[in-house]
Order: sequence, then structure tokens, then C-alpha cells
Amino acid sequence: MPELAVPLFLSLKVAGWATFFASVLGVASAFALSRWRSRWSDLVDSVLTLPMVLPPTVIGYYLLVLLGRNGWLGRYLSELGIELVFTWQGAVAAATVVAYPLVLKGARAAFESVDGSLEDAARVLGISEPAVFFRVSLPLALRGILAGVLLAFARALGEFGATLMIAGSIEGRTQTLSIAIYEAVQAGNDSLANVLVVTTSLTCVLVLWMAGWLSPDRLRAAGTRGGAR
Repeated sequence: MPELAVPLFLSLKVAGWATFFASVLGVASAFALSRWRSRWSDLVDSVLTLPMVLPPTVIGYYLLVLLGRNGWLGRYLSELGIELVFTWQGAVAAATVVAYPLVLKGARAAFESVDGSLEDAARVLGISEPAVFFRVSLPLALRGILAGVLLAFARALGEFGATLMIAGSIEGRTQTLSIAIYEAVQAGNDSLANVLVVTTSLTCVLVLWMAGWLSPDRLRAAGTRGGAR
């Protein structure tokens, strides 16, 4: 039914793009932090992961200050004909901000678990730094990164507060699953709200189950059982 299909498709589109942007930014910054030996690295990490603990309305306010028509960046985007407020692209921006810390945390832990001697051996063999990253560091950390990416997707799929502030609730344009649930409850449409809630819950359970199977502890346990056989 359209009441389910439209917000579901929009949520998947927003979450997909947000996960892509969060993954690119998160993996790059996680690798830099994992190799940056400084007393300031943990402070930078704390600032970058701040969206994990900030109220969504605060994140939405920051985004409005930054991306609004008269915002620090929004005024220049408006001159280029780019509007993010009350658009699905604005919803992507909000979901990216809240999903990014999950990729950062997962990727940083994965990169820090990589044996540095393997990277050093690659450098001794004359492999360039970009090649060391793509051929050694990234493959070894990939499963941990994927677990963080899946969690980020689930977080982006369920984003509500920041999305509502910057993208609004425009049916068919910015009304994601979470916002559609809120509107259905406000309208007293319990049957639609139940369907939307079950759909969202099942999707998130599936994503979390997949992320759990990619966790390092589960993979090590699976390898141990396989070796025992």
C-alpha cells in the first residue's frame, strides 16, 4: 500500500546515501586517527563522535545554522541553486551526521587491530602508502568496517529528530518511516502506525543480525569451531 511503500522507499534511499557518505568519511578519518599518535587524537575522536550523545534536535539546529538559506554554508549553496532544507537531500545530510560516528568507531577499532608489522613489511617491499592501505590495511579491517557500516545504516534508517527539523514532514518527499509513524500516531491511524513500526523493527533486526555475524568475536569463534572439525 502507498502509505507503507512510499516512506519505506524514501527511508531506504536516504539511509543508503547517508551510509555511503558516512562510510567514506568515517573510514578515512578512522584510519587517520588510528595511525595518528598524539595526545590530541582522543580529543578529536570525542568531537567527531559527539553526534552519538547529542540530542537529535541539537543536531538539527546545528544543521539549520550550517545549511539553512541564511546559514554559514547554505547561503553559498543558495547562490548555486542548491537547497537542502525541506528536501530529501537534507534528510540525507541529517542521517549522515548521526550515522557517521558508528562507522568511525567501528573502523577505528578495526584498523587498530591490524598487525602493524604487516604494513611495515609491505613498505619494505617498496609498496606505496596508498597501496599499503588498499592492499593490506583495508582488507584486514574490512569485516569490522562492514559491521560499523551496517549499524550506521540501521541508525540512518531510524533517524527522526534531526531529519524532522531540517527536512520537515512532506508526504512523498521527506516523510521517512520514522516521521510517517509519528504522523500516523498523531492522526490516530493506529493500524498504519502498527504496520510501519513492524516494518521498521524487522528491518533493523535484520541489519543488526548481519552486523553481529560480522563482529570480530563471532568470526573468531566460527573459525575456532571450523578448526576443531
